[in-house]
Amino acid sequence: MARKDKTEIKEAVIRRYTEVARSGTHCCGTECCPPGASTCGPAPLYTQNEVASLPAQALGASAGCGNPATLASLKPGETVVDLGSGGGIDCFLAAQEVGPEGRVIGVDMTPEMVELARRNAAELESANVEFRLGEIDSIPMADGLADVVISNCVINLAADKRAVFREVFRILRPGGRVMVSDVVLTEELPEGAASDLDSWAACLGGAEPRSAYLQWLGEAGFVEVEVVSESPASHAGDWMDSFRSVDVRAHKPS
Repeated sequence: MARKDKTEIKEAVIRRYTEVARSGTHCCGTECCPPGASTCGPAPLYTQNEVASLPAQALGASAGCGNPATLASLKPGETVVDLGSGGGIDCFLAAQEVGPEGRVIGVDMTPEMVELARRNAAELESANVEFRLGEIDSIPMADGLADVVISNCVINLAADKRAVFREVFRILRPGGRVMVSDVVLTEELPEGAASDLDSWAACLGGAEPRSAYLQWLGEAGFVEVEVVSESPASHAGDWMDSFRSVDVRAHKPS
């Protein structure tokens, strides 16, 4: 599959999510946001109890395909890093689980998203949550900082997913775990789809085969790599049916 270069991909993704941050609405084109819909809400992914106390801006800018903060079985006192944190919804859910003695760090490469998340954190008075501007293939934090890394439909946006998984491994403590929700493929994309920047920024063009995605986690050093759940990410027909929404868990050896 022909791919655009990293700079072009990064610029396309930043453009799209800058607009999401400014408008407070998102549409990703997959099952979490059916084709033709004008906005993408969190209802299919989160319970009403989970989102009841969160700012509307955090919900409107939600662009995920899963609920990794819940699936990660977080414990009080843990340090959690969320890659591609957007408006902060998964960070705020994680903060409720780790408690005041825990810590949550969101990382996003879109300045407007980081500012939106910080405003949301201030509104919630979330003292144990912080947001950093940075790229997920070069995470701005020290080795062995995190107990858990989560990510919600973001790694598929990265041009170099192997580098992302190596970085996740680096920032995790020995025995730490990763829990990601993402979009993968059961077959290769048609010619041109992987090089279309709009398709890439919409969580489609950057999707990789499920087998490769899991293999790269193993190559980065992770063990016990498993697909926790899987479902069709689209019912649009034709090649779109090859997309799968998956929840993937793995561990760093202790």
